[in-house]
Amino acid sequence: MDLPVPDASEAFVAICLAAVGSDGQLNKAESHSLRQQLDWRSPYRSMAETAMASLIDRLLQLWRQHGGEALVGWAVQGLTVPQRETALAVALELIAADRQLLPEEHRFIDTLTAAIGLPPERTAAIVEVMGLLHRDALAPGPVA
Repeated sequence: MDLPVPDASEAFVAICLAAVGSDGQLNKAESHSLRQQLDWRSPYRSMAETAMASLIDRLLQLWRQHGGEALVGWAVQGLTVPQRETALAVALELIAADRQLLPEEHRFIDTLTAAIGLPPERTAAIVEVMGLLHRDALAPGPVA
């Protein structure tokens, strides 16, 4: 994408949107989870509803035009390393919001972890912790 480097607030939402759209659809659980993740974070918690809607609409348009991989590649340029770590964790949280992990979402996670550019051991730790968070450890049967 031939666009100026995004600011961090735009970049963070772009990665979140790419995550929720990685399966080709935006369902109610993922939309709700996205909103929850953003509502308590700076600067989104003080952002007017119209400003948030405008930001999301613009990023959705970029996603539709260029695809999730391009959106992520563009977005990571606007984030610091700590912001990338959080963006990765939140993206994993959003993908798991509907309790399904589709092949498209697995591919997106691979794309995202490569693009995010964190050291492999740091990426693995974040992915592992998010997996533990979403594991249904109290369900009957063996825990995987």
